[in-house]
Amino acid sequence: MQNVASPGLSAKERVLIDQEVTSHEGRPGALLGILEAVQAANAHKYLSMDALRYIADKTGTPPARVYSAASFFALFNLFPQGDNTICVCRGTACHTRGSRDLLEKVCLDLGLGSQDLESTSEADKLALTTSDQKFTVRTVACFGQCALAPVVEINHHILSHVNERTLQREVGALTRGR
Repeated sequence: MQNVASPGLSAKERVLIDQEVTSHEGRPGALLGILEAVQAANAHKYLSMDALRYIADKTGTPPARVYSAASFFALFNLFPQGDNTICVCRGTACHTRGSRDLLEKVCLDLGLGSQDLESTSEADKLALTTSDQKFTVRTVACFGQCALAPVVEINHHILSHVNERTLQREVGALTRGR
């Protein structure tokens, strides 16, 4: 495979990718491990197209396969993420207990456009990031915590039986720098 120029990657990023490729070489699931490590090292927790191309080049993997893996698995992000992540469950139990209203309210409170919500169907995954990169609001199909519905995850902390007031309080605490 010819060497792909990655002008968008810093020397530090290239060294990290080189190290991860070497450390995962020959292991089952090597590509996923490399992608996970590269995303974790990124300040905004995402995989840039330059990083994906460089990974493809260094591993000898077709770029389409690298992109397919990164876009298929929900744990990978292809766009910069906010400092804080709010994840609203869209499963049936949560939906029937008001998760759509919680999603709309948090997006409104954070200044994320309602047109973005209106353009998505119930089945669509959503990932919106505020312009100041402080918050990313995401949806998931189900957390598997149906008895606790509606469920919202904030920075990997599960909140159960969430109502608008609880969600506003939690987001407010993050805004104030808790």
